[in-house]
Amino acid sequence: MSFSLPKLKIGNCVAAFLASGVQAFGMYNIHALSGVTEGGVFGVVLLLNHWLHLSPAVSSFVLNAACYALGWRTMGKTFIGYSLIASCGYSVTYGICEQFPPLWPEIASMPLLASIAGALFIGLGAGICVRAGGATSGDDALSMSLAYLTKKPIERFYLIFDLVVLTLSLSYIPLRRIGYSLLTVALSGQLIGLVQKIPEKKEKSRDFSAKTQGEKA
Repeated sequence: MSFSLPKLKIGNCVAAFLASGVQAFGMYNIHALSGVTEGGVFGVVLLLNHWLHLSPAVSSFVLNAACYALGWRTMGKTFIGYSLIASCGYSVTYGICEQFPPLWPEIASMPLLASIAGALFIGLGAGICVRAGGATSGDDALSMSLAYLTKKPIERFYLIFDLVVLTLSLSYIPLRRIGYSLLTVALSGQLIGLVQKIPEKKEKSRDFSAKTQGEKA
């Protein structure tokens, strides 16, 4: 059985790399300081670590791998190609950010502002990356796959997944902190959906079906 490399567009590669960098910038300078927890795979990892003492190194790998496998099956190999580029962009940018002190250390004492600002960075970064055809995390891949399979808005699946995770997180995280986290995931999810709805230029549509037609492995 022959194997061919995915046909990736330069513009999409650049978009995925830079968009994931925006996410990493927001994570380092806002989320890491504010202590606002996340939904998605990261929230599940924290939950499993707290109650079952499972190492995040193991649980995050397994969960992300499962979500990416689903993405490969439904979205095709181009999805994996763009996702690898996005993951590199996230890691490179976060590594660069770690060489410098946070830009806004005062935001640690302003959780409401941190929730809104964090949602802007995460939502824009994830939205552009998903629009380019890739995903920086397992929950992005899961939401993309479910949106493709059901033809429903992608922000709906982000919100459902995050709500389930945050509700379970109430078992060990104070309600006030969960409230700020809920605000972040709700805003970022809506922003991702808005980015997806920006009209395309007059060219071959880059919706889910077009991106995967003839590309599935």
